[in-house]
Amino acid sequence: MATTRSAHTVWEGSLTEGSGTVTFDSSGIGEQPVSWPSRAEEANGKTSPEELIAAAHSSCFSMALSHGLTGAGTPPSRLTTSADVTFQPGTGITGIHLTVEGTVPGLDEDAFVAAAEDAKANCPVSQALSGTTITLSAKLA
Repeated sequence: MATTRSAHTVWEGSLTEGSGTVTFDSSGIGEQPVSWPSRAEEANGKTSPEELIAAAHSSCFSMALSHGLTGAGTPPSRLTTSADVTFQPGTGITGIHLTVEGTVPGLDEDAFVAAAEDAKANCPVSQALSGTTITLSAKLA
């Protein structure tokens, strides 16, 4: 069964001097302020499209890696994943770097890195972002 998740943004004013609010409709987890300065300069307590992509990518990748490891008979005890999305004003998103550290009983470093590379290539968010360079650092804890 397919699912659809929704969010909406209300923006007021120009790009550089305006601001907006992103509302997470599907989950009901609330609203977050957004602005151009929070995107192109310092966050200052506001989110950005790139931070939202980073959240989506780190969680999707973690799920895909957990699924792959479990399917191979080595379920992880813990995976800690970060995603760093780089945005260059005037150019756009120039890359995403995933970093994962895992605790996986019975698995060696090479097998963990291979599983992480597979998850990077096959998680749905990675596939949706296939026009962007995605790099990975993976290691066991």
